[in-house]
Amino acid sequence: MTRFRLTLAQLNPTVGDLRGNAAKARDAWSAGKAAGADMVALPEMFLSGYQCQDLVMKPAFVADCRGVLEELAADCADGPALGIGLPWFEGVELFNIYVVLKDGQIATQVVKHHLPNFNIFDEKRYFSSGDVHGPTSVGPIRLGIPICEDAWHPDVCETLAETGAELFMVPNGSPYFRGKREMRLTHMVSRVIENGLPLVYLNMVGGQDDQVFDGGSFVLNPHGELVVQLPLFDEAIAHVDFVEGADGWHAEAGEMAHLPDEWEQDYRVMVESLRDYLGKTGFNKVLLGLSGGIDSALVAAIAADAIGPENVRCVMLPSEYTSKESLEDAAGVARALGTRLDELPISGPRAAVTEALAPLFAGTQPDLTEENIQSRLRGLLLMALSNKFGEMLLTTGNKSEVAVGYATIYGDMAGGYNPIKDLYKMRVFETCRWRNANHRNWMKAPEGVVIPPRVIDKPPSAELREDQKDEDSLPPYPVLDRILEALVDEDKSIGEIVAEGFDIADVRKVEHLLYISEYKRFQSAPGARLTRRAFWLDRRYPIVNRWRDRYEG
Repeated sequence: MTRFRLTLAQLNPTVGDLRGNAAKARDAWSAGKAAGADMVALPEMFLSGYQCQDLVMKPAFVADCRGVLEELAADCADGPALGIGLPWFEGVELFNIYVVLKDGQIATQVVKHHLPNFNIFDEKRYFSSGDVHGPTSVGPIRLGIPICEDAWHPDVCETLAETGAELFMVPNGSPYFRGKREMRLTHMVSRVIENGLPLVYLNMVGGQDDQVFDGGSFVLNPHGELVVQLPLFDEAIAHVDFVEGADGWHAEAGEMAHLPDEWEQDYRVMVESLRDYLGKTGFNKVLLGLSGGIDSALVAAIAADAIGPENVRCVMLPSEYTSKESLEDAAGVARALGTRLDELPISGPRAAVTEALAPLFAGTQPDLTEENIQSRLRGLLLMALSNKFGEMLLTTGNKSEVAVGYATIYGDMAGGYNPIKDLYKMRVFETCRWRNANHRNWMKAPEGVVIPPRVIDKPPSAELREDQKDEDSLPPYPVLDRILEALVDEDKSIGEIVAEGFDIADVRKVEHLLYISEYKRFQSAPGARLTRRAFWLDRRYPIVNRWRDRYEG
């Protein structure tokens, strides 16, 4: 009976850390060699990290990738073949390639054919499309290697099957959005059914700026049967055995990891994105303004779960509008999580700013200006702490606020990262309830109720004036969120949204706020991507834009 052992390395690369990524590849290769593997496979663009954006257009960077690849080939000469992805210049053209190293040299070089150019992907900006490559022989098997997007279309796999491929091995750099795993599985099952061949889907893990690569690698047998499932989000090395029978090659059943539900996946993405963003940029501590409200409480919980409560500083910055309940609630959150809590009143700095501006403000009435001064003073003080102690400042605006500009630029928008940037307000409420009811071994904060119910249940308020509530300025959050989902996530027209039963005045107001807040989003901190229409690379609108939907009803 002919056998082929493939070692899958579902690992976490860092963009630009070529030698660090090569070391991970080398360790995986050693594990595969010890297990008697014929081949060790790593994901797409693993050597360089992914996504590199314009870094791949720098010839010195691509040349360095090639030099490190040559070192890796020499180090892994005596043992199994090693598959790994990287950018590659061929003449003046730049390609996204996947190489198979064997006996100290490149045995096979496969070029990506379909270049994704949607959502967060701009591969046509960077790479040239390569011709479809035939299968490559590795040990006893003929391996077809459609790179990521190549397997989302029928043609590349069909050509590989027609030219003798016996197994599809699909290296990926596929980032998370809600429901992505089911989409991947559907497409890969289609390729298997169309061609009657087994398929390996190999994805990376880890955070890169706003994206989280969620792993979840899997193996399908010729009729679409799922026989191996690696975990979501965790690094993993798995040895998969394929056996050739009278009807072709089949994978033997292996690990079947438990897959968490949508709420856990979203929360894990926010934790992992923050953890990796900090680790890969050289930070190990954070601070945030803890107001006693739900958004900052959730960010504090995410931070404590990501890097441990001992590395999280919460700061309460009260004014005369801060309620006694908010002070109590902030203390309750910090106590439940086990984080540090400092109190830094803004009354003195505010008085000084008021005095300084008094000559120029004479004869005017207090308005939004004075409210924003409070927020900007908080941002200034928090940034001072960040500079002094080397702690990254986290911002705490949810997607609803980010969408309509319900945040102060250079104030509560100041900071380096926003874990809840792509989480609408109504999902903030439910996520807090989920975290209170659930604890996992990847969470570093205590289990149990870490966000007091009163924080979740009280009416949201910025507390920048007397008796202020968010709904004084915005539609109720259930209404606001649905309108925003329709405008942002679904690109619906005003007419379509009104047809759902919403008041045209509310829809017009939200559309107006969405467009005029574009300049704020251009200056906002990055944050974890949870949906297919996150603010940054997914949705790119001009700041200057006079167009509005003219539906009149």
